[in-house]
Amino acid sequence: MNWSSTKYKDGLASRRDGKVARLDPIIPGIDLAGTVIEPGSSKFAAGTPVVVHRYDLGVAHHGGYSEYARVPAEWVVPLPEQLTQQQAMALRTAGFTAALSVIALEDHGLRPESGPVLVTGSTGGVGSTAVFILANRGYEITAVTGKPDAAEWLRSLGATEVIGRTRRARRVPAPSAREVFRRNRLRGRRDACCGPGVHAISIGRRCLG
Repeated sequence: MNWSSTKYKDGLASRRDGKVARLDPIIPGIDLAGTVIEPGSSKFAAGTPVVVHRYDLGVAHHGGYSEYARVPAEWVVPLPEQLTQQQAMALRTAGFTAALSVIALEDHGLRPESGPVLVTGSTGGVGSTAVFILANRGYEITAVTGKPDAAEWLRSLGATEVIGRTRRARRVPAPSAREVFRRNRLRGRRDACCGPGVHAISIGRRCLG
């Protein structure tokens, strides 16, 4: 085990009142990057750089804040050649999730010429990374946020348009998400999380899967 990262969930797992950890005591760390030492029956050879995200890591299974980690083979993902282990943990679980979301959209036929892609929860870890990935792949991005002060930052990541979750988001100079859907302009959707505004976003959208 060489690298991990620090996330809000790790903090909750470290607290008795955090209501996250299902093992006591537990070693936190909901993601990790390291090198295979004993592959067991897995497909990975010793010396293979790998990452582990999600599942019960750091919640019901000892996590990445340890010198060694033993995890089920199905949890393990080979490290992409373009990334170092440190870079993978800088992207963290949020980056991994955002990348999977983009892959899923494209597997369902989404392409840059399909039209604008809506990203909700766009100031969060998953949402902001999704904005950046999609923009760099040539997509037109409409970012939804309840934080008007983050509009310029979202545009710097590649968002073409920034809209508020509701009409009450007066400081974002754009229509609400509901209004955009009424215009039937959006062809893809990346929901970073379930929260305020998701119900409105479901109205009139074209579902890709």
